[in-house]
Amino acid sequence: MIASNSSFFKLVMGSGVSLFLLSSFTDSRKVKIENTGLPKNNIETVLTINHSADPIEEDLRTALLNFGKSLLGTRYIYGGTSKKGFDCSGFVYFVYKNFNINVPRSTSQFKNFGKEIAIDQVKKGDILLFLSPTRNVIGHIGIVSNADGMQSKFIHSSSGKQMQVMISNLSHKSYTRRFVKAIRVLQ
Repeated sequence: MIASNSSFFKLVMGSGVSLFLLSSFTDSRKVKIENTGLPKNNIETVLTINHSADPIEEDLRTALLNFGKSLLGTRYIYGGTSKKGFDCSGFVYFVYKNFNINVPRSTSQFKNFGKEIAIDQVKKGDILLFLSPTRNVIGHIGIVSNADGMQSKFIHSSSGKQMQVMISNLSHKSYTRRFVKAIRVLQ
């Protein structure tokens, strides 16, 4: 028997009863297991699950990132928005569009888009904005792939010497000095 509300699950196991765990409801970092002292043939186990985030949101962030990673190595093409090639904003646009999430097509339009968040609060799937290497305007964009403050990694379509979709580290000096802000589109 499973009785549940948003953060509490009670599983009662007796002889001949199988226990099924649903991975979408478990967060191994926050599971508390208690034995209530019932007789051995009727063991009651209480699981308290405190999710730090909505599991549906986390699934979406993971799916979005996995889709973006499936495009690693796709060549850079100025103005590109397809698997034939991407520019940086075309890549972000294409990835989000795959999940029916509308984001601007142009990097400059991200300046006032989404919710600005502190870099220490970024999650995978959030967006990083950078200055252009040659002008003092928003000129580059990427999607957080590994959230860790200023050590975060991001996936983007690079017009640098690699000229492809790749993963870079925000801590690299060429990105750190150009970093403007992080924004959240997924709520």
